[in-house]
Amino acid sequence: MYLTATIVVMAALVLTFIRLFKGPTVFDRVVAANAIGTIALMLIVLIGFLTARPEFLDIAITYGLLNVISTIAILKFFKQRNLSTANDDPAHERNSNA
Repeated sequence: MYLTATIVVMAALVLTFIRLFKGPTVFDRVVAANAIGTIALMLIVLIGFLTARPEFLDIAITYGLLNVISTIAILKFFKQRNLSTANDDPAHERNSNA
């Protein structure tokens, strides 16, 4: 049963890598990279379950949070071309100081 789960997860990983390299837009590639992170998370949980080491679940939760945060940051960067929340327009700064 666990071997079947591992094979299915690895097949999903291969299909996701195809989408990562083939994806027509950068957003498709970022979503594929996020999906690869999620699949890696499933593999960590599966390995932890198979080896009876519950601390792997904590590692997987932390990795999942980092995966979500990094995906949001990357998508924001590609949308706005910067990660800051401030407007870098000098004209905007002159108007707000007046």
